[in-house]
Amino acid sequence: MDAKQWFREAKYGMMVHWGLYTLLGGEWQGRRMQGIGEWAQQYYRIPIAEYEKLARAFNPVFFDADEWVQMACDAGFRYVVITAKHHDGFCLYHTKVDRWNVVDATPFGRDIIAELADACARRNMKLGLYYSQDLDWHEPNGGGGPLGKSWAGETGREGDAYWTNNWDFPDEAAKNYAQCFEEKIKPQVKELLTGYGELCLMWFDCPSSITPEQSRELAALVKHHQPDCLINSRIGNGIGDYHSTGDNQHDFDVGALAASREKHSVLSGLYECPATLNDTWGYKPYDNNWKSPQEVLELLNRLDARGVNLLLNVGPDPLGRIPAPAQQIFRAVGSRLQK
Repeated sequence: MDAKQWFREAKYGMMVHWGLYTLLGGEWQGRRMQGIGEWAQQYYRIPIAEYEKLARAFNPVFFDADEWVQMACDAGFRYVVITAKHHDGFCLYHTKVDRWNVVDATPFGRDIIAELADACARRNMKLGLYYSQDLDWHEPNGGGGPLGKSWAGETGREGDAYWTNNWDFPDEAAKNYAQCFEEKIKPQVKELLTGYGELCLMWFDCPSSITPEQSRELAALVKHHQPDCLINSRIGNGIGDYHSTGDNQHDFDVGALAASREKHSVLSGLYECPATLNDTWGYKPYDNNWKSPQEVLELLNRLDARGVNLLLNVGPDPLGRIPAPAQQIFRAVGSRLQK
């Protein structure tokens, strides 16, 4: 079975957002954020010198890759996608490009992606990796631009919010994303493609600064090292093997997506909807707006009827545990799917 046929039949994947932001849980200096937890550094404009302190506290002693993957199998998931690197630039694997990673910068000192890759291989679970190829708040030359004013009122800030880190690096004119792309992005993507076994997909995100040429170059890099590894449309510029809908975009016109796809000959007729089990992607202990098992099943069936995969996200806690409500929902859904 080729990769696209497998993806079409997979229907149901588990996404995991996990990183240093988990330690904050959406809170900073006596405030709780209204936005999604993994954006805490940008939301609060936390200086890198302060944010780096989180690495010294990251020690998820209850993380067990085998437990995670077995839970995914029991829940009926067909593939798992985890944040190898999110927008804060921190890597959950042992990158050799810099020391801003879980092995070199934390007391935990273990390669989380390697352990998950091994656990997936033992259970014949497909593994995909999320990688933020444009935004990187730890880099002077990280990509990005204006985000808008949607969070300014919540934080009390005046003016525009930005995708990029303009609190540590305010000189926008001096930024050179091409340098970041060549010296960090490409080498790290190559590490993931060559060091962690067979990947079912690379899940890129938030293409803001990346040029069409860079998107094509990154896609070629993926296909060179893993020809069967699928690429989502968020690599940017109409490139990719399948279309990622908007976050939590449950209801949409497949015909409109198809018409848009026809403008870009690279995209196939494959679709995936990334959605959250509660309201956040990264862990926030005060977000208890969990979908019920029935709601998950109805969403899965509604998307399946349109030929769209459901990629359902959960945010583990700072100790490495999948929250108990999420586990209960997964077990209930898995039991229903088996029947």
